Amino acid sequence: MTVSTTGDGNIPLSPDEEADLIPNLATKQELNEWERTNILVAYDWALDPRTLKRQDPLTEPYVRALHYRMFDQTWRWAGVYRTTEKNIGIAHYQIRESLAALLGDTRYWLENQTFQPDEIAIRFHHRLVFIHPFANGNGRHARLMADVLAKTQGQPLFSWGGADIVEHGSIRKGYIDALRAADKSDIVPLLKFARS
Repeated sequence: MTVSTTGDGNIPLSPDEEADLIPNLATKQELNEWERTNILVAYDWALDPRTLKRQDPLTEPYVRALHYRMFDQTWRWAGVYRTTEKNIGIAHYQIRESLAALLGDTRYWLENQTFQPDEIAIRFHHRLVFIHPFANGNGRHARLMADVLAKTQGQPLFSWGGADIVEHGSIRKGYIDALRAADKSDIVPLLKFARS
C-alpha cells in the first residue's frame, strides 16, 4: 500500500519519489514514526563527539551524508538532490551552486566571527531550507545541521519550540512564520524560535 505524503503542510512528492518508499507502511502516522526512528539514529551519529571531531559539516558530501543517514531506511533517494521542482525552494538545477555558496559563506562567517554563534547556525539553517535540496525532509535536515553547527561552536542544541515541528499545529505555524520573516531579512523571530 502506498502512503500519501501530501497534506498537513508537507511538500508534495512526485509519483516516482513517492514510489521510492522503502518500508511497506499503511498510514501517514506510520511513516512519521518510521522516519522519526531513522532520524534518531542520525542524531546519535551526527552529535557524537567523535563524529563532530572527524567530520566537517561545511562540506557538500557531509550535507548529503547527513540526509542519507536521516532517511536511508525510509527513502531510496535519501542523500540525493531532488530533480523535480517543488512549491518551495530554488530550481533543482541551481542546488549545487547555491549550496556551495552557502557553505562558503558560512565558513567565512565562522572564520571572521561575522555573527554570534547562534546566528551563524540559524542563518545557515534558513538558507538551507530556502534552497530545499532534497525531495523531502529539508526542514528536519536543516535543523539537525544547525544543531551540529551549534555544537561545533560549543553552544547547546537548539530547542526548536520544544515540540515536534513536523506535526501540524501552533508550534509548526510559529516555525513557518519565523522562516517567512527570515525570508524578508528579519532573522530575529527564527533566532528566538530556535531557542524557545
